[in-house]
Amino acid sequence: QVQVVESGGGLVQAGGSLRLSCTTSGLRFTTYAMGWFRQAPGKEREEVSCITWRSSTTDYADSTKGRFTISRDYPENTLYLQMNSLILEDTAMYYCAANSVPYSSLYYCPAQESRYGNWGQGTQVTVSS
Repeated sequence: QVQVVESGGGLVQAGGSLRLSCTTSGLRFTTYAMGWFRQAPGKEREEVSCITWRSSTTDYADSTKGRFTISRDYPENTLYLQMNSLILEDTAMYYCAANSVPYSSLYYCPAQESRYGNWGQGTQVTVSS
């Protein structure tokens, strides 16, 4: 059974930093592209960042470029999202997800949530002024 578990969310002041973690089990972490998504109250879920299965390519939403960094630790089966210079608009529930199929492109990671098949329960990030 595949499990995806996020952690690291919390309350932080604007300008601060948080690092989200996502641990996986039940799938070969080394073979799946991974993504971070977020959903703010009243809004649709949106892509934050993704990384290919070999970490050869990363992608970021325009609103997070230069502030967020995605990375993965293969021995620990863990995905990270380092978030710096947080702003109020970053407040949301953050979700980690694994691509629906293994061994997807080395050069492209999908931004569409429909391409991801294994989701965590989310971790809340709240940025205060």
